[in-house]
Amino acid sequence: MQNIFHINMTDTVSKLGFLAGATRFRRIGEKLQTEGDKMYSERGIDFKASWFATYYTLLKVNSPLTMQDISAAIGFTHITVKNIVRELQEHGLVKITANPTDARSKHVVLTAKGKTLYGKLEPIWQAISKALEQLMTSGHPDIINIISHIEEGIEKKALADRIRDVDNYNPVLVVDFKPSLKKQFYELAGNWLFKMLNGKLEKEDEFALKNPEKAYLENGGFVFYALYKKQVVGCVALKRLSEAKFEFCKLFIDPEVRKLGIATRLIERCITRCKENNAAELWLQTTNELKEAHKLYYKLGFEDKKAPKEMDVLKRTEKTMSLRLS
Repeated sequence: MQNIFHINMTDTVSKLGFLAGATRFRRIGEKLQTEGDKMYSERGIDFKASWFATYYTLLKVNSPLTMQDISAAIGFTHITVKNIVRELQEHGLVKITANPTDARSKHVVLTAKGKTLYGKLEPIWQAISKALEQLMTSGHPDIINIISHIEEGIEKKALADRIRDVDNYNPVLVVDFKPSLKKQFYELAGNWLFKMLNGKLEKEDEFALKNPEKAYLENGGFVFYALYKKQVVGCVALKRLSEAKFEFCKLFIDPEVRKLGIATRLIERCITRCKENNAAELWLQTTNELKEAHKLYYKLGFEDKKAPKEMDVLKRTEKTMSLRLS
């Protein structure tokens, strides 16, 4: 009877969708910590998975830190850090001393035993990292970026605030090409390019803008659109250069909504799709006048690089950039 109850509860949680998001994250975390503790125990190492972030912060900073310092560095609550530090102290891995500049707080530092333990932990952490990469990327190849977005979203706007204005919430939705959206590609990117180039589109532009499915999809590429309030407000094409290389191009966002991070969403969808296709590199072409766009590219990890032989460099191109994906 107990097993049946457990299975039913698991199914119930899974079927709740987003409502059970926090529950499922916690469940995953608890399972990973339990497995981590088991692994340390099997190797005869007196360490807990729950100590990792606090211990690692003290190890890398290598100087006394307050509880508040640690809490700010790893994003845990003060009480959680305090409890972990107490456990580390009980196991002789840290020592707590008076803070000479603030009597209200204490300094925490690794003991000699704590520092020595790293020699045993480091090879295990390498194995854990590889195992977690296999596990997490089996769910999605860009899982780390997805988790980062969730964390950033929580920092930018609390869940309580999101709940209050949920009725007026208009999320940006990124969708793949479909025939009904074909004309939108030219209306967005085409009109913008036409004005920017003073009415002189290059041959590649003319064909690709009017025939995105032939220029990109039939050659193993993709086209994405950004929808806001059910209206198409942005687009980008992902051109396949080879088995391992893609180029994103024809990125355009309606000026009326350029403060919503839509360009970032579209580029990140390109990055994700590249990873799903086991690509190693993502390329782009640009001109020197697009300074704001360059800031975004650098922020996302792109670097100035000489164009690969597979890329058809346009006459107007003044800079080529690349993002290493693996």
